[in-house]
Amino acid sequence: MASNRPAPSTPFPPAQREGETFGYGDRRADEGPWEEWNPTEDSVVPVRGRHRVAKQRGGFARSSTVLGVGVIAAVGAGGMASANTGKPPVSISLPDLPDLPEMPSVGSLFGGTATEAPETATATTALSAVGVADDHAGTDAGEALRTRILAQAERQQGQAESRATAAALASAERQSAAGAARAEEEAAAHAAEAKSKAEAAAEKEAAKKAAKLAEEKRRAEQAKLAGQYTLPTSSYTITSTFGEAGSMWSSGHHTGLDFAAPTGTLIKAIHGGTVTEAGWAGSYGYRTVLTLDDGTELWFCHQSSINVTAGQKVTTGEVIGRVGATGNVTGPHLHLEVHPGGQATGTDPMTWLRGKGLTP
Repeated sequence: MASNRPAPSTPFPPAQREGETFGYGDRRADEGPWEEWNPTEDSVVPVRGRHRVAKQRGGFARSSTVLGVGVIAAVGAGGMASANTGKPPVSISLPDLPDLPEMPSVGSLFGGTATEAPETATATTALSAVGVADDHAGTDAGEALRTRILAQAERQQGQAESRATAAALASAERQSAAGAARAEEEAAAHAAEAKSKAEAAAEKEAAKKAAKLAEEKRRAEQAKLAGQYTLPTSSYTITSTFGEAGSMWSSGHHTGLDFAAPTGTLIKAIHGGTVTEAGWAGSYGYRTVLTLDDGTELWFCHQSSINVTAGQKVTTGEVIGRVGATGNVTGPHLHLEVHPGGQATGTDPMTWLRGKGLTP
């Protein structure tokens, strides 16, 4: 096979024709410069299939690539701004691209929908401004997210605090109610105790007053009786009492009460009544019998003289005779006997006189 003669080396690479681009318009390293070479049949390989690289038409591919890179950068910047809200936002500038009739506007990619693209094609926004706006939008979105999270945390904390406060208030109310109930019970117990003490004190005071009134009444009655009754004589000495045993008395015991006094001492009526007997009575000497309204007979014996007669009405303290020593006696004295209801057997004159408020 014949070979071609080698071509002389080119002192410099052939110049590119103005306006001829491959790929992105600028010359790349794999586009030359090359040295000229003489093709042969062996070195030339027929081009088959779809391995040929088509020449790029216009600047649309380059613009689309730049647009994709700008969008990714803008979205990435927005995410970074949302994650790092504490740092100042970083503005991202993208080259301004011309609006194309067959492409939606750049502003519609960020602020609107695909259906709005034809209507907003005339009001396009520069991509640099869109990048800045998207940067701020990402920052605002991150701040809004942070604000929502903080607000939600505050609401949850507020709800927890509200529940705790409500539980504390309920517990305090229960404790207060229990304390009020205890206080009420204690107050009721104290009131009952105080009432019991007051009633006891009142009863004691009433009993004391009643006793005092009874004593005053008794004294008043004694005073009244003392005004109605009087002792039979004065300046006397009690020498013999009722029931004393001895041979000097025919019955073997003393039947009355003896008031020893000088002869001639006045004898007075103990109470008002009627004289039923007045005269000599054997061993009793001169005796006066005074019958009271209730039938009780009073015997005044051994008188030296009698000043009343039978059937005569006398009053308390009126003189009815004088002390003497007539009858069976050992000395001058007044022998007094008391016979309730006119009975033959008498009763103790000392007890009877004390019953009338008198103390011999």
